[in-house]
Amino acid sequence: MPFYAPPSYPKLPFDPPDSVTVGDFMLDENYGRHPLGYSKPMFTCGLTGKEYSALEVRERVDYLARGLGKELGWSPNKGTEWDKSIGVFSLNTVDTVPLAWATHRLGGLQTPANAAYSAAELAYQLKNSGAKCLFTCLPLLATAKDASKEAGIPDNRIYLLEVPEALSGGLKRPSGMKTVDDLIREGTKLDRLEPLDLGPGGGATKTAFLCYSSGTSGLPKGVMISHRNVIANTMQISTHEANDRKTKQQPGTQSDYTESGLGLLPMSHIYSLVVICHASVYRGDQVVVLPKFEFAQTLEVIQKYKIATLYLVPPIIILMTKNKPILDKYDLSSVSAIFTGAAPLGEETAMDLQKLYPNWNIRQGYGLTETSTVVCASLPGDIWFGSSGSILPSVECKIVTAEGNEVTGYDQPGELLVKSPSVVLGYLNNDKANKETFQDGYMRTGDEAVIRKSPAGNDHVFIVDRIKELIKVKGHQVAPAELEAHLLTHPAVNDCAVIQIPDEKSGEVPKAFVVKSPSVGLEENDRVLARSIQKHVEEHKARYKWITGGIEFIDVIPKSPSGKILRRFLRDKEKESRRKQGSKL
Repeated sequence: MPFYAPPSYPKLPFDPPDSVTVGDFMLDENYGRHPLGYSKPMFTCGLTGKEYSALEVRERVDYLARGLGKELGWSPNKGTEWDKSIGVFSLNTVDTVPLAWATHRLGGLQTPANAAYSAAELAYQLKNSGAKCLFTCLPLLATAKDASKEAGIPDNRIYLLEVPEALSGGLKRPSGMKTVDDLIREGTKLDRLEPLDLGPGGGATKTAFLCYSSGTSGLPKGVMISHRNVIANTMQISTHEANDRKTKQQPGTQSDYTESGLGLLPMSHIYSLVVICHASVYRGDQVVVLPKFEFAQTLEVIQKYKIATLYLVPPIIILMTKNKPILDKYDLSSVSAIFTGAAPLGEETAMDLQKLYPNWNIRQGYGLTETSTVVCASLPGDIWFGSSGSILPSVECKIVTAEGNEVTGYDQPGELLVKSPSVVLGYLNNDKANKETFQDGYMRTGDEAVIRKSPAGNDHVFIVDRIKELIKVKGHQVAPAELEAHLLTHPAVNDCAVIQIPDEKSGEVPKAFVVKSPSVGLEENDRVLARSIQKHVEEHKARYKWITGGIEFIDVIPKSPSGKILRRFLRDKEKESRRKQGSKL
């Protein structure tokens, strides 16, 4: 039984175009975007206030494409996108996404890398992607140079994106190293580029972004995201939220509602790249860019720029719920909504935040790099904590059991399969992963999900957990995310993660790794505290969900930059510990 967007929700106004680049779609008003002249500045630096109007961004993209073409010897219609691959390893900047659009204008692609990468991790991505040059920033230049040397990229093919001076730690631009602004200045003196011809359907087959999926094991995989994939999800998000935004329009005004959104999450991650940097900008919104997360600084920027929507991940929300005295120092009255994704937000945590800010719409979405982001998302008026909301327009979902049978009704768990124009082209040079993941037009997510009817009567998607991370206790499935959400409601728990450990009687049982709250005194006994936390679960959960594998206190929970708990590191830690103890299990 396939599941779709609610019948009452709007449909896409037109099919996502398949013969234009992402850049053209975003900067050409013929594709339904908010008029450039009436849009807010696309990207504003939250620390310095540096920004360009939407019309200025379009002009800068054109000049940057000319300068890049001359610098690298690239022409729009010569070679393939793989001959014109640009690596980006940087903190967030106002020029990061316009640089991608300029690359697209030349018929090239951008491969964004995680700013937290080591030189070895970055070198792997540069080599695997075939990047011909690298754009970085001063704080990351040393790592970028080491990785580029390993990947065979010469120093004269490393360029700089500008970040606020305060982040540079006194570092100065090396002599002769060019910046984005240098390339734009050179571009102003060059002739216009010839028009790019992708050919019929070329936008659906050519890679625009090569993002790397962390996966659950092994080396990251290069995910080939076409121009049409990004265009489709931008349209899907905009259409999904269109009715809600109409309700925010000022009475008597003709222009559509626009707002300021928080651009804190790393632009190398698909959530930020599509949801924040494309869907928001397409609708005429302003993205207030922050290069990294600092709690007080972020709150100050929200207050200063009167930001309406906070795009967050669960760890930041957890931090907010546990630090009300800090929140109270800032005026957050401009905020009307938060949107969270990249990792599950527990029902209990959402409720804690709602108690602090009763007027906020706490929305959650679900998506993957392989679906070029959002599959489903909640909307004001139909928010159901714990749910990831309703399916977006032009998305089809199926739930399939472990035996391969398609679920035919509600409240029946199984693996979520997704069909959408935003589902990507596949993994780069990885036939095995492609065969396992993309089957019969569907993308196998590897996530266990269940569809339920919301009180408003709409289908909602609940993500239970990663199938490979579910704990099997005497045949019962236990979702780590459910227990983690509950553990966070204990006053002594500042952060936590749950994994499975082997057990002779039950097969597997849950074990929790806990970061203590700062309120826990040094004199408190760990054994007594652990028992208190276990009892907190036992008083609210079925016996098979009890933390019978014990509690281990640690300093920090390993997480990806997007906030996803890296349970495999904890499993490896546990295996090594058990090996040293001589365990046979």
